[in-house]
Amino acid sequence: MPLLSMHSRQISWTPLLVLGYLFYLLLGAMVFQLLEKQAETHFRDQFQLEKLRFLQNYTCLDRQALEQFVQVLMEAWEKGVNPEGNSTNPSNWDFSNSFFFAGTVVTTIGYGNLSPSTVAGQIFCVFYALFGVPLNLAFLNQLGKGLNAHLLTLERWVQKPGRAQVVQTLAVAIFLTTGTLLFLVFPPLVFSYVEGWSYGEGFYFTFITLSTIGFGDYVVGTNPNKHYIPVYRSLTAIWIVFGLAWLALVFNVGADLMERYLQLKWHKSDLSLAEGATTKLEDEPEQPRIHIPS
Repeated sequence: MPLLSMHSRQISWTPLLVLGYLFYLLLGAMVFQLLEKQAETHFRDQFQLEKLRFLQNYTCLDRQALEQFVQVLMEAWEKGVNPEGNSTNPSNWDFSNSFFFAGTVVTTIGYGNLSPSTVAGQIFCVFYALFGVPLNLAFLNQLGKGLNAHLLTLERWVQKPGRAQVVQTLAVAIFLTTGTLLFLVFPPLVFSYVEGWSYGEGFYFTFITLSTIGFGDYVVGTNPNKHYIPVYRSLTAIWIVFGLAWLALVFNVGADLMERYLQLKWHKSDLSLAEGATTKLEDEPEQPRIHIPS
C-alpha cells in the first residue's frame, strides 16, 4: 500500500466571528432605523409646529429671536443646567452629585448630561480618568476574583462524591438569579418609585448604566420638581460599581461560552473533513505496481 501523507486542514473560526460581528451591527442598524426614524420625523415636525404656534401667539417675537432662545436652552442643557424650574434648583456640583459624576468618569459610563465647563475642570477630568479608569478596572477585577473564588468554593463542594452535575448547574443558576434580582429586577422598582418612571424605563436605565453604554437620556436625581435625599445619588453610584462587577462577570462567561462553541464547531468540522478524506482514500483500490526490468 502506498505511503499516504496527509496535511491536516485547520480552519480558523476568526473570519466567522468577524462576519458575525459585522452582520450583527448591520442588523442592529436596520432595526434601529426601522423603529426610530419615523418617530424622529414625527417629533421634528411636531417641534417645528409648536414653534410656529408660539410665534403666532406672541407676535412681538420673530423667528430669529426664538431660534436664539432655543440655542440658549440647548447651551444650558449641555452645561448641565436643567431649563425647567428656576434658580432654586439644587446644584449639579454638590458633594453627592460630584461623587456620582466621579463614578461615571472612572466607570466610563459617561451619561453626557453633565460635564466640566471650566478649563481647570476639564484638565483635571482628563488626568482623573487617566488614573481612575485603570484603578476602576483593577478594583472590578479584584471584585470579580472574589466572586470567582466563591464560585470555585461552591464548585469544589458540589464535586464531592454523591453530588451530581445537576447540583452544580443549579448552584450557578442560583448565582445568576440572585444577581439578576439584586441588580436588574429590584432596582427599577426603586427608580420607578423615586423618579416617577415606568418599570420599563427603570429597567432600561438599569441595563444601559451597568453595561456602561450610558446614553444619558435617563439619569437619576435630575428632576428639579422632586426632592431627593442627599445620599441618593451616592448610594446609586455604589450600586453601579457592584452591578458593573456582576454584569461584567456575566458578559465574560457569555463571551467565553460563545468562543468555545465556535471553536468546538470548527474543530468538529475539521474532524469531519479529515475523516471523509481518509475514508475516500481507503476505499480507492490499490494501484498495481509496474516493475521495470533493469
